[in-house]
Amino acid sequence: MTARKRTAVLISGRGTNLQALIDAAADTRFPAEIVLVFSNIADAPGLARAKSAGIATEAISHRDHPDRESFDTAMDDVLRQSEIEIVCLAGFMRILSDNFVRRREGRLINIHPSLLPAFKGLDVHRRVLEAGVRISGCTAHFVAPELDSGPIIAQAAVPVLVGDAEETLAARTLAAEHRIYPLALGLLASGRVKLENGRAVFADSSANTGVLINPLR
Repeated sequence: MTARKRTAVLISGRGTNLQALIDAAADTRFPAEIVLVFSNIADAPGLARAKSAGIATEAISHRDHPDRESFDTAMDDVLRQSEIEIVCLAGFMRILSDNFVRRREGRLINIHPSLLPAFKGLDVHRRVLEAGVRISGCTAHFVAPELDSGPIIAQAAVPVLVGDAEETLAARTLAAEHRIYPLALGLLASGRVKLENGRAVFADSSANTGVLINPLR
């Protein structure tokens, strides 16, 4: 059996996407193993999820470092010590330095609550509703130095319903995130998708999931 890829998840908050990844990796046939959860917030609720699952945790406050580069270096040291092969960002509320991203190019992925390249950045659901779009969604993608701009691995479309508030749209989108983030990690860890020349390259047509539609319900 091929060794499972040692994976770290970086969080700053509740860790609901972390839980989706933990649940997927509980199956020993899943090609990635979550071995570390790291946070820049010492009391991030997601750390308790990791501890409950028997996963090692580490917290380093970005406030203890004079700049982004020094914090990222300290974080990378932790990842190296744990022999991390893949890093998943799951609500990690820090912009990563270019050096950190380049060191882990092709092994660093993120989940974003919009159909990228639309609605990059923060306050996504408010902006979606203000724009009056009828379809939103989420994207799992490789991380590039430019914010929310890396090559796409998987997407899920989510309907924007009449009467939606930010909270209801966010909840519907989060459920879709929980579906596609484990999918994206599984594809990367199994070698069925990789980053080549700035593009996501799939090993075969069955690995290229394209767009997953979350039905109206």
